[in-house]
Amino acid sequence: MKFIPSPRKWREKFRASIRDKAISRAQTRILLAGRKAEDFSEHELEIIVCEEESKIRSDIREKGLITIAAVFGLGWWL
Repeated sequence: MKFIPSPRKWREKFRASIRDKAISRAQTRILLAGRKAEDFSEHELEIIVCEEESKIRSDIREKGLITIAAVFGLGWWL
């Protein structure tokens, strides 16, 4: 019998993957600004990562809505 993880574990895994991606994007953003992570306080780094998490979540929502519209054939009007 195969073990199926609970929805809670899926949510935790999903949140962790978003967090990892946000950290990666934050590091890139800091490097592109010509600075180092050490130049920022822990609070400032957390703010940058939270901003990146928000961007990722909004991208996911936007792509989800476009996918739903495409499934229902609403792509003609978009």
